[in-house]
Amino acid sequence: MIVLIAVAFAAAVGLAVFAVSSAAAERAVSRRSLSALDGYEIQATVREQEMVAGVGSRVIAPVGAAATKFVRKYTPVGYAEALARKTVLAGSPAGYEVDRLLILKVLGLASGILWVPMIYGVLHLHGLLGVLMLGVLWVGSFLAPDLSLGNKIEARQHEIAVALPDILDLLVISVEAGLGFEQAIERTASSVPGALSEEFRRVLQETRMGATRADALRAMDERTQVDELRSFILAMLQADAFGVSVSRILRSQADEMRIRRRLAAEEMAEKAPVKMLFPLVFCIFPAVFVVVLGPAMIQINKVL
Repeated sequence: MIVLIAVAFAAAVGLAVFAVSSAAAERAVSRRSLSALDGYEIQATVREQEMVAGVGSRVIAPVGAAATKFVRKYTPVGYAEALARKTVLAGSPAGYEVDRLLILKVLGLASGILWVPMIYGVLHLHGLLGVLMLGVLWVGSFLAPDLSLGNKIEARQHEIAVALPDILDLLVISVEAGLGFEQAIERTASSVPGALSEEFRRVLQETRMGATRADALRAMDERTQVDELRSFILAMLQADAFGVSVSRILRSQADEMRIRRRLAAEEMAEKAPVKMLFPLVFCIFPAVFVVVLGPAMIQINKVL
């Protein structure tokens, strides 16, 4: 079985190398043909223009478009929109487009074709262990895109929550130095990199395009869904509604955010002993018992 798998793998690699080399040679011939036409008023044919394009745009792109159309057709209503909202919460990272995530989930659902022969044919697992391993691999392959996207969302929200007190301190200093709120945001966002600075820059862009400050701040709240940032946005909206001084609101919010960050750090420190209990009991204590009690047990066995 292993020999057959190795032969199949070698054949697949050989076919891939042959396809890539053939495509590269064909593209080189097309480029030479088009370069020979530079001095003439002759336009290249559609085929020659298409041959200049890479293999990805000529082969992979049509296949991907067809797969995307098929997946979109059978996707439950509202699921693609919910996935799009999650990608926005994650900051719209590269490689996490909605269509790509949907295709990856379909591939994960169809991955049972691969896991069944691998578990029962290669690993020779049978019975309950084989069923459990198959279920774990199958479900893991299907949920892997969602888990990865969820980790991106949590990391971005944590980054925003951690950076918010420092950003507010800089805003307080800038506003009290005489800058307006928009000018303070622009200077702070250009000085401090990160996800929160990108969101503030987007707020500035929306206000310059005609949106009100309240609408831009509410849109930022929808894109982030961070509790600390939401409280700051609500305070700014109340300041705009009641005419409260912006510098006073910023200073009170900066003090509150520093207190929240300290409380969050203390909470994480309190949870550390509980999280360490499992590795201590199941990983460290058995090794310590073997080292400490092992020689004594050997001596007792010899005496008895």
